[in-house]
Amino acid sequence: MEEELKCPVCGSLFTDPIILPCSHNVCAGCARSIAVQTPEGETPPHAASHGRAAAASGAPDYDYLDVDKMSTHSETDSGYGSYTPCAKSPNGVRVFPPPPALVAARHCSITCPLCHRSVSLDERGLRAFPRNRLLEAVVARHRQGRARAVKCQLCDRNPPDATVTCEQCDVSYCSACQQRCHPARGPLAKHRLVPPAAAAAAAARAPSTCVEHESENLNAYCASCRTPVCYVCVEDGKHGKHDVKPLAVMWKQHKCQLSQALNGVSDKAKDAKEFLVQLKNLLQQIQENGVEFEACLVAQCDALIEALTRQKAKLLTKVTKEKESKLKTVRDQITHCTMKLRQTTGMMEFCLEVIKENDPSGFLLISDALIKRVQASQEQWVKGALEPKVCPEFALSINTDPLMQSILQLDFTQGKETPMVPPAPLLQLEKCCTRNNSVTLAWRITAVQALPVEGYVLELDDGNGGQYREVYVGKETVCTVDGLHFNSSYNARVKAYNSIGVGAYSKTVVLKTSDVAWFTFDPTSAHRDIVLSNENQTVSCNSYDDRVVLGTAAFSKGVHYWELSVDRYDNHPDPAFGVARINTLKDVMLGKDDKAWAMYVDNNRSWFMHNNSHTNRAEGGITKGSTVGVLLDLTKHTLTFFINKEQHGPVAFENLEGVFMPAVSLNRNVQVSTRARTSHPVLPQAAEVGRKV
Repeated sequence: MEEELKCPVCGSLFTDPIILPCSHNVCAGCARSIAVQTPEGETPPHAASHGRAAAASGAPDYDYLDVDKMSTHSETDSGYGSYTPCAKSPNGVRVFPPPPALVAARHCSITCPLCHRSVSLDERGLRAFPRNRLLEAVVARHRQGRARAVKCQLCDRNPPDATVTCEQCDVSYCSACQQRCHPARGPLAKHRLVPPAAAAAAAARAPSTCVEHESENLNAYCASCRTPVCYVCVEDGKHGKHDVKPLAVMWKQHKCQLSQALNGVSDKAKDAKEFLVQLKNLLQQIQENGVEFEACLVAQCDALIEALTRQKAKLLTKVTKEKESKLKTVRDQITHCTMKLRQTTGMMEFCLEVIKENDPSGFLLISDALIKRVQASQEQWVKGALEPKVCPEFALSINTDPLMQSILQLDFTQGKETPMVPPAPLLQLEKCCTRNNSVTLAWRITAVQALPVEGYVLELDDGNGGQYREVYVGKETVCTVDGLHFNSSYNARVKAYNSIGVGAYSKTVVLKTSDVAWFTFDPTSAHRDIVLSNENQTVSCNSYDDRVVLGTAAFSKGVHYWELSVDRYDNHPDPAFGVARINTLKDVMLGKDDKAWAMYVDNNRSWFMHNNSHTNRAEGGITKGSTVGVLLDLTKHTLTFFINKEQHGPVAFENLEGVFMPAVSLNRNVQVSTRARTSHPVLPQAAEVGRKV
């Protein structure tokens, strides 16, 4: 709130605030400092337009107001001032020092520092602007709440706390300044000096006086000019022909209007606070998601590096094998060639020695064999025998350019990634629960995908570990499944799908239904004329017509028995008791449509009714204090009724299949309450019975 209490010119708490025609407030001293001269005969543009608007609307004309005690600039100055935003003051207002000499009043104007609207000042100067005493009172209370002392107004630097305030001068003094500037003698001896806090409170409580007639208090309100006025203004002034109303009446009316407006603002402020909480939660989520995403990015990059390292090792292994193969081939060729060369060289040396011998007969004995050996040796050195079997270059090649290009282009896709099926939803276990034979499951998608999720498929098994079946297909992320078996454990899973296909299943969650049914009357599905009390265990009605209310439990398997007591029974009405689907009609008697099976009974007889078909009239009725029992046997698929623990009529209905809820219809002459039994007298321990107690 403190920002509302600060002057837009000086940035400090308001001191003697005045109300400008634009409804903004400034300190009286600050108003003097921002008042400027205007050229003679010229009207400020904002003021001129405002004057025309005021004349058209009948509002008071503020275009001819002049500054109080305003002085001119020196002859060396231009003689003109202007409003110019400036960063040196709290709100960009350039403050002009008071000029040294008086000017013609009609040549002065003042510009609002907030809306920049200018007005001319008349001969009354700033006294033409009303003093905002309400704002003074709020500022005074705020200062007292902050427990800060009032400072001396005459000390320039580091002013000490004021010790007194003169009620006539409206100035606060420290002890030294009071002795020096406001001694208790001469003309000042009659001035009253009080503590600063008391002066502020007294000033705030002082009645407001008329701007036109300073000696008169404001006691009426001009609805045409939308301003408080005194009785002189009404009788002799320009407000005489205006719509004038009592001040107290308009005060209460405007207070009411302000309170109503505050209610709307309060709602918006509440929404804003909730929005701020949402933004703060968003900050935390962004922080957590950022850390998680950074870790994920590091893990992905590390995985790429690891994969590249593994591939590098594989490629190096291939290169090593190729190198070893080439080296082995060359080494084998060297060994083979060396051996053949040694053999050839030895044979050549032997042949040369034989040629040197001069024994013709001995030479001829071995020459044929030597010639054949030399020729055979020559044939071993045919073309190709003296060529390497391998080349020094490696025939392996690898092109890393595409991979390098991919690495350089690796970036966040921001929604441009290849569309994929949704990931597996995450079941929110803290929101999953069971109630009677109903289970509620909630889930969410953990990551944002390129394509939005179009829906979800929730699957449950049969409660005995059998096959899964679809129980919900849609866009919601919370689903309640009714009509399950009691005392059964159900496995549940969910998957998401989009336009690409169906994603993976979530992890399986196991939910166990209640061992025994416990129910009360359900206010959410009841007709609006139904009245529930006693923790929803007692039902009555405001209408003379029959209205339907259902129980909170739903049955699809097993044997169930419950009783209802008739607490009030007037004028012989005919309430109906039985079972119904959840979407049965609520504004007619139970059994009128094909979604309810009931027995309606008065004080003498009863009938069974389904789909508006009345059958099996039976003698005997109910009174106040009677009990009506309902036996739903879903193993035999039958429905039987009892009055006061005795079977009433034959088996009412057969071949019942599906999900059923306890139901009652009644009018304003009947009141019924649930009663609990653990079994039926005729069928001991054959029924699951319960209600909330």
